[in-house]
Amino acid sequence: MKVLVAEASRHGSTLAIAEALAHTLREELPGAEVDVHVVEDALDVGPYDAVVLGSAVYLGRWLEPARRFARRNAGELLHKPVWLFSSGPLGEQPVHESEPHDATEIAGELDARGHEVFLGRLDRDDLGLAERAVVGVVHAPYGDFRDWPAVQEWGRQIAVALVPQQHAG
Repeated sequence: MKVLVAEASRHGSTLAIAEALAHTLREELPGAEVDVHVVEDALDVGPYDAVVLGSAVYLGRWLEPARRFARRNAGELLHKPVWLFSSGPLGEQPVHESEPHDATEIAGELDARGHEVFLGRLDRDDLGLAERAVVGVVHAPYGDFRDWPAVQEWGRQIAVALVPQQHAG
């Protein structure tokens, strides 16, 4: 079995979540090949049996490279198990209304088996001047709010869904 974990990130927080998901999938699916790629490098989804696609969320939207990846590969992704994740809400309590509407649309277009929203990380030192200005306007809190046990648990749920396929393939 081959699984692609493709992600779009600006400052590496979403990449870290993708890598954690891939680590869990490798542990839970012995013998499976699990690749992590930024969406710009993940050009051909054909060889993969399943795809997990994630994007950082800025101002309530997925990053354009992730949206473009989903559109470009929609025909093939419709015939594979696909899961989506978003990284970006900040703060101690997740806000359910913070689910990006474009991710919901993409999930429908790809017949995704699930979409999970993970809290993100915001480090002032990673930001340029324009990004700091936006953060100030929207009063976004700095800090690392990622919930690693939640990421790992979701990875396990994906693995459980893929086990019958792994034995069939």
